[in-house]
Amino acid sequence: MKALLFRYSFPRFALATVLGKIHPSGYLNRWGPLALVDIPEPVFPAGDWVRVRTQLCGICGSDSKQVFLNGNFDNPLTALISFPQVLGHEAVGVVSETGPEVNDLQVGDRVVLNPWLPCACRGIDPPCQACQEGRYFACEHFTDGALPPGMHIGNNRGVSGGYAPAFMAHQSQLFRIPEGVSFEDAVLTDPTAVSLHAVLKAPPTEPGLVVVYGCGTLGLITVALLQALYPQVEVLVISRYPHQENLAKRLGAHHTLQTSQPLEIIETVAGLVGGEIHSPWNGLPMLLRGAQRIYDTVGSPQSLEVEVRIAQPQAKISISGVANPARFEWTPLYFKEIGVIGSNSFGMELVEGKSLHTFEIVLALMKEKLLDLSDLITHRFRLEDYRQAFMVTHSKGRSQSVKVVFDYEQ
Repeated sequence: MKALLFRYSFPRFALATVLGKIHPSGYLNRWGPLALVDIPEPVFPAGDWVRVRTQLCGICGSDSKQVFLNGNFDNPLTALISFPQVLGHEAVGVVSETGPEVNDLQVGDRVVLNPWLPCACRGIDPPCQACQEGRYFACEHFTDGALPPGMHIGNNRGVSGGYAPAFMAHQSQLFRIPEGVSFEDAVLTDPTAVSLHAVLKAPPTEPGLVVVYGCGTLGLITVALLQALYPQVEVLVISRYPHQENLAKRLGAHHTLQTSQPLEIIETVAGLVGGEIHSPWNGLPMLLRGAQRIYDTVGSPQSLEVEVRIAQPQAKISISGVANPARFEWTPLYFKEIGVIGSNSFGMELVEGKSLHTFEIVLALMKEKLLDLSDLITHRFRLEDYRQAFMVTHSKGRSQSVKVVFDYEQ
């Protein structure tokens, strides 16, 4: 079958980097790391695995960063992956075959993929402490067991991802899509779960201003979740492009600010909360009355530098975005006793005394029509048109893209 394969090779990286400096499409040249190739049909790693016929698969921001080589070689997570990889982890499809030990799924079931590959998928029993607690993203065995190194489907050479017409998954990784929830809704389960987990790590506790920094898929979904679950708060969204700003308003944002200028953001927050601006001898000012919660879907040095200035004392900043690190001035972090919380994907959540997987909560919200994210899928492509698909993700301002998906029924 045809699949998008990402290959680790210094010559391929070097050529793609040189050509990519000339034009971003150079990263997608035929001799680069990414190519559409023939691979064998996926096989059952064990009897409790399931074969799924892919229906839709979204392009995650992490996939786009990888394809355009936007990362650092000293990133510690390179110790937890293996190559070559069939990318794609935001996948939905139909069960086409089950292993003999599968007891909860059957052929024809519509399913959404939880891509993480913790102890259960690796045949490790008893599971590690993190897996026992439902923190599968913190599994101690991502390099052990029956599978090669790789945290989740899409970065593991032994299990192909959703950028192919079929993939394999352990039965524990698949969630049935409820009646009334379309494939188009369900393909957003993964990013919605990422956003929900980030909100639940630092939920608003009182009426007041919260800030969503970044207005891509995660940021827009965060706005929708805040509107659905915490209608008492006032939401300010920081966006880059007009189409993002318009979508944020439709999803319930009370205020939007389309800018990349830190001072403009600080002044806007000061005006909304009636806070005094305190200017140092040099550099950016800070506020002592500001936002109670900030959800950072960018994760850059600039975003965090601004956030510690606009946060009120003892506020919390929940970071789900990932960008390359750099030095920034962070004195307000300790001075205002701000809590900066990393938020990694999803897992078991405690909600109203019940322990539920983030996917279960998201699918229930979709079924009950409490989340309408239908406007977020802006582009669909066949897998053969992957170069165009990735260029659309790379030029959000020009293409007005939010979520780009591969559609296997086109």
